[in-house]
Amino acid sequence: MKPTSPFLTFLVAVMMTTAAEAHTGIGSTSAFAAGLMHPLTGLDHMLAMVAVGLWAGMRGGPALWIWPATFVGVMVVGGVLGMAGIGLPFVEQGILASVLLIGLAVALAARPSLAAGAALIGLAALFHGHAHGVEVPADASGFGYALGFAVATAALHAVGIGITVLAARLATPVAVRAAGGLTAIAGLVLAVSSGLA
Repeated sequence: MKPTSPFLTFLVAVMMTTAAEAHTGIGSTSAFAAGLMHPLTGLDHMLAMVAVGLWAGMRGGPALWIWPATFVGVMVVGGVLGMAGIGLPFVEQGILASVLLIGLAVALAARPSLAAGAALIGLAALFHGHAHGVEVPADASGFGYALGFAVATAALHAVGIGITVLAARLATPVAVRAAGGLTAIAGLVLAVSSGLA
């Protein structure tokens, strides 16, 4: 019998954790758990974060770690701004635009420069982080909460990268582009259904 992978163990642990709802206020007493669950319970966050991993995996080279690290780092900055009560305009629109644009980048197999890709990813991360930060539970440690959403985000990036690795091994790279296209469509549907389009 094969040993259980650490990633599978992580996913099971996440699923067993008391669920907190993204964008509806989080009532968890554990700051880390609340932060961990926030990206995992918001479809917009999950789509964008997996798409960053897909795009980084397609681009390869230094983008494999620079783009996800940029997203996580800038997202934490956005989270701190949100926790501090510093407003940021068009947060929801920015989040939905990130799902659409990064999904399109994957679907079109866009290969911008490393810096240009990091700039787009960083802008997207600022909006996602701000949304996380404004929903920190009142009794939660900001550090624990930020650590939680950073870990969940890194895991979602790893899922996207893993999909590109699997697609390459199965000689079906078009599947990654199709996933990007579906992500972009989902972003458009989310924008229309929320009245932000």
